[in-house]
Amino acid sequence: MPQHALEQYVASWQNNGLLYRCHLGSGCAKGYFVAPTLIEIERIAQLEKEIFGPVLHVIRYEAAKLESILDEINATGYGLTFGLHSRLDQRAELVRQRVRVGNLYVNRDMIGAVVGLQPFGGQGLSGTGPKAGGPHYLLRFTTEQSCTVNTAAAGGNALLLSQIK
Repeated sequence: MPQHALEQYVASWQNNGLLYRCHLGSGCAKGYFVAPTLIEIERIAQLEKEIFGPVLHVIRYEAAKLESILDEINATGYGLTFGLHSRLDQRAELVRQRVRVGNLYVNRDMIGAVVGLQPFGGQGLSGTGPKAGGPHYLLRFTTEQSCTVNTAAAGGNALLLSQIK
């Protein structure tokens, strides 16, 4: 997402949800930098599109409503990255089973996948399925296809056709 679009997006939350925005140092005066930003949302439906930049959306919810929150997230169609911080193994397992994303990070940062070691990619509107990196990356771009024609069904003589060189 271009810098100007990210800046407009962050500005739209200025009076309603913007929790924190980092200060960019003077070394960032030249260039196309966007300060990391934290935005609190009340409902998943407030997210109308995927924001690919240093913007983290946070939602607070009652623990008993976790499954409905996951359903709302899945309904958006986006599925790049999901981060969860929890001390409860059962909660992490529930999220792992329910959320449809390419990358689920539990109790760790959500950035810095190492190409070739940690495949990275999303699902749905956030990717095509193949993950970038990993040992079998090139095979993800291949498609095996087979076509078999029954010549006898069309009135042809399979024995006669098999002798043609």
